[in-house]
Amino acid sequence: MNRADMRNALNGVMIGELTQAFNSLVDDERVRAIVLGGRGSAFCAGADLAWIRSASSHTEAEDQADVEAMRELLRTIDDCPKPVVARIHGACIGAGMGLAAVCDIAVASRTASFGQPETRLGLMPALTAPYVVRAMSLRAAQRWLLTGETFGANEAWRIGFVHDVCNLAELDPRIDALLGGFMMSSAPAVQGTKALLRTLC
Repeated sequence: MNRADMRNALNGVMIGELTQAFNSLVDDERVRAIVLGGRGSAFCAGADLAWIRSASSHTEAEDQADVEAMRELLRTIDDCPKPVVARIHGACIGAGMGLAAVCDIAVASRTASFGQPETRLGLMPALTAPYVVRAMSLRAAQRWLLTGETFGANEAWRIGFVHDVCNLAELDPRIDALLGGFMMSSAPAVQGTKALLRTLC
């Protein structure tokens, strides 16, 4: 993600571009795994507030199209047959947590922060909640999604939302090690195992 000046907050254009990027990577046989990360100071700070405000002038059909586009992005990453690794640093908030939750593996820097603040904005995290609950358990989600509180990387690791926590300088080496593991594995076997795991939950 490369809207560094907006902390990679999602808008309609970015949602469409991410969906297109994942679809193209799936068809590229040279790609063994995909890393989803953000340029600048954050992974993804949620939805772009300016984009949300502009939606106040949208028709009902346009609003529904925006919702469907975000739903399609989450579904596209979740259904990706290749392993997807989330590289999380800085803010991982709202829709950003949804993006992290649909990745197969999540690695976070110690300074990363997480949260689903929708209830504090008078909203429900309807699109991301199914994936977030799957990633952290219903019991943990009840705390964090109901209150809208922000929590740190150590808590994200404790509740199982991320698989590894490290210093920021170690983030890329940790991910490189994971990618090295995928390179030593059979790509069809990895993809088959990913499909098998989806049937077990």
